[in-house]
Amino acid sequence: MSPLRRDTYQRLGGAGLHNASRLARPVLCAALLASVSHTVCAFTVAIAPAAPKTVYLQVGVGGFTGHYNAGGTPGNNATVNKESVTVAAAAVGNATAQAMTTDSTVGASSYDGFAFCNVPAQLYIGGFYRTTTAGGGSVNVTATVPAALVDAGGDTLSFARISWTTGGNGDSGSEPFPAGSFSAGAVQTVGTITQNQWAESCWTFSYSNTTLPAAGTYTGRVLYTLTAP
Repeated sequence: MSPLRRDTYQRLGGAGLHNASRLARPVLCAALLASVSHTVCAFTVAIAPAAPKTVYLQVGVGGFTGHYNAGGTPGNNATVNKESVTVAAAAVGNATAQAMTTDSTVGASSYDGFAFCNVPAQLYIGGFYRTTTAGGGSVNVTATVPAALVDAGGDTLSFARISWTTGGNGDSGSEPFPAGSFSAGAVQTVGTITQNQWAESCWTFSYSNTTLPAAGTYTGRVLYTLTAP
């Protein structure tokens, strides 16, 4: 593994209870009040500094061998997962948002194997930023978004019509990869991982369905990137 890995995946992205061991980890959550007996949290974990300095990003199907908490190792994976929806002719443009689904089969956390996301409705996103020493920095995950999805006839549909909610099984509270919508033709920040932290979320995508585009199959690709200084 090189001293600094930059893992970039091209993806157009994709509740229950955690097991007891996950809920018990003190690094995951913060109590709302001292008198409250339970905590609410998203799934983030402090990891120990170690050489080499490493970043890892997984959106959908990844290249992790084993699980991080059991000594697993990250790797590259060229798979490009898709989110898709077919809008019935009678419903086109009726302003009823249409749920999208992913072709990714990955719902388990690469940190510990917990069944975190519910496929095909949700898309797994997770990764880590590890340095050789302690510190308080952070890195952003960005999405490079084309202006539009395009069909075979050259008709276009703005990427801004696609949005997502966020949250995995047993989660509540602030997510490292929060809900949002695509900014057409822009590079936007879609999440943050702090120094020496594992972070993950599950995204649920939808299409706003507020316009009357020409009939066709519209496609486009968003590039997700995690880099560290």
